[in-house]
Amino acid sequence: MPTWGYSITGLDPDRTAIASGRDLRISPKDAREVCKAIKGMMLDDAIRFLEDVIALKQPVPLFRYRKKVPHRRGVSDRWGIPTGRYPVKAAREILKVLQNARANAEAKGLDVERLRIIHAAAQQGTKIRKYIPRAFGRATPYFHPLTHIEIAVEEI
Repeated sequence: MPTWGYSITGLDPDRTAIASGRDLRISPKDAREVCKAIKGMMLDDAIRFLEDVIALKQPVPLFRYRKKVPHRRGVSDRWGIPTGRYPVKAAREILKVLQNARANAEAKGLDVERLRIIHAAAQQGTKIRKYIPRAFGRATPYFHPLTHIEIAVEEI
């Protein structure tokens, strides 16, 4: 079994807790946008935000991957960017990692009400490579990317 490292270093172990999800079957682009949206939020606010995204009540703003994406109501009020989407699958998986970070903080004895997300990152993992046989001896690839998620919370 591999030992996973984190892209953030130099954290105070007495005031911080970390959690990660490895090889998740979600889109790296959607995961990047969700991580950018929740970074800097209080932990309870981020959990509430992701539950609203899953219920299709609050869209996630698209900062980078937003070509030909329509405007959504309520995005520009908070972030100043008009485009948004509802990445439900990515929000579900990141919500699990957030709850894991909350449990890790409780196990360390940190105050859960005062936790702020100081690091939220999504990296591309390996690709699951599959092929569909086609006519005349050809084949069409369909690859599925995997994603790594890292969350670090700090007691303020």
